[in-house]
Amino acid sequence: MPLSEQEQRLLEEMERGLYHNDADFVANVGGSSLRPNYRSIAIGVLAAVAGIGGLIAGVALQQLWIGILGFVVMFAGVLIATTPGKSGRRMTGPPRRQPTQRTADRGFMDRMNDRWDRRQDGQQ
Repeated sequence: MPLSEQEQRLLEEMERGLYHNDADFVANVGGSSLRPNYRSIAIGVLAAVAGIGGLIAGVALQQLWIGILGFVVMFAGVLIATTPGKSGRRMTGPPRRQPTQRTADRGFMDRMNDRWDRRQDGQQ
């Protein structure tokens, strides 16, 4: 059963949106060079160890609030240690392409993304 014109148009728009989003995802995630922040890792590990000590002290002293505080400190330490460092590059979005580039030099996906952007801006 063939699709109606409206269904075909909707399917094409969905495909273009998918291609556009995938290209943005690859541009944002694929090129990132995250380096581990050793300072954050060291601070996080120390906080986690202190939190474990607080948790054990809370159980040994039978003080619930000390155990809860130790758990919170331990959890915060793990979060600090596992949070990735900043790459020094701001991720504000995909870079805009220069309009002076020749069409033959660009790939199919770049041309499709440009057409989609023009269409969304109302330039057609």
